[in-house]
Amino acid sequence: MSATQDIDALLNSFIQRGLPGCSLQVTQRGRILYEGYRGVSDRETGAPITNTSIFRLASMSKIPLYTVMMMLFEQGKYLMEDPIGDYLPDWKSSVRYEYHEDGSVTTVPTRRPILMKDVLTMKCGLPYCNSDAPTDDVVMRGMQKCMRQLWDKGHYTLQEHLQAMSKAPLACEPGTRWIYGFSSELAAGLIEVLCDKPVNDVFRELLFDPLGMENTGAIYFGDVEERMVKLYAKGPNGTLVPGPDFFDKKHLPGAEHEAGWGRLFSTGNDLSRLMQMLACGGVYDGIRIMGRKTIDLMRSNTLGGTFDDNYNGGYGYGYGFRTLIDKAAGNNNGSLGSFGWTGGFGTYCEADPEEGLSIVYMHNLMPNDEQYYHPRVRNASYGLIR
Repeated sequence: MSATQDIDALLNSFIQRGLPGCSLQVTQRGRILYEGYRGVSDRETGAPITNTSIFRLASMSKIPLYTVMMMLFEQGKYLMEDPIGDYLPDWKSSVRYEYHEDGSVTTVPTRRPILMKDVLTMKCGLPYCNSDAPTDDVVMRGMQKCMRQLWDKGHYTLQEHLQAMSKAPLACEPGTRWIYGFSSELAAGLIEVLCDKPVNDVFRELLFDPLGMENTGAIYFGDVEERMVKLYAKGPNGTLVPGPDFFDKKHLPGAEHEAGWGRLFSTGNDLSRLMQMLACGGVYDGIRIMGRKTIDLMRSNTLGGTFDDNYNGGYGYGYGFRTLIDKAAGNNNGSLGSFGWTGGFGTYCEADPEEGLSIVYMHNLMPNDEQYYHPRVRNASYGLIR
């Protein structure tokens, strides 16, 4: 079989395995090597997945987010060593937890403030706090305490979110530990301050409009809501049931639906435009969006090593993206320096500047089972290169 037939068979096997639907686009220097759609966007109606199907990006929203942050960096809007308190006054100083041998925990001032580079490299010292569920984790309890008033209010702006969380004690000294989470909220808030306009407007002006990403956003417009694929969750016996709807409430227009920074939605075609730009030195369809050397900085490893889990094996972490630094450690047939990220509902993307290659894969499922799907997609996509 040809490499494209191999991918056809692979995606078909995903559907046979129980995945409702998925899409994949692999592009190299402007030429589409593979574009495929399988399954349905709604099991009840049988509507198929197509090139106009909209997927929730969840954490893959960080791709546009940190791309814009790095565009502002190369425009001279800030320096990496700047304290974020220069732009967000509530964050001029911080405290952190200190753990003692007798098991007690106290709070002490941090030795230095959170810097811009800490936000871009996920080292601000705070994880996500999305639930008020009881927990023994002292860091989470501190964050919950800060959020309770906003949760009781029921809706809140991004800047209100940041103001509340500025009082939360950090898990560690800024810059000392990679902790996935609240750095993204800080990044979105910093964009608003640096550009003096809502973060979604900045996305539209700097990325979505120049790249022709007409189906990407955070708030429903046009017929987007009707084209959104249905979110499914695996029930206790493995059957698929409709997923919770609270994830989509942030997409509804109106201040009453705001809850900080809302994550994005997009199509495979739209996101491929962004990933092709990143894979091709900052240029898409003859239009320069950003500089090649800035992209090189984005994919520079800031961990001092690699992640130690199987899924991220061989990857370090750059400025908003994981970046491949050891092919053998992850059994990875991609190129060193390839970079990208994934989303909690099953989306995955990677840009490979060495080959000018981009991979954008989409599905929406809970749990997303990414450890099964994503490495297979990656391995098969790189098999297209001859």
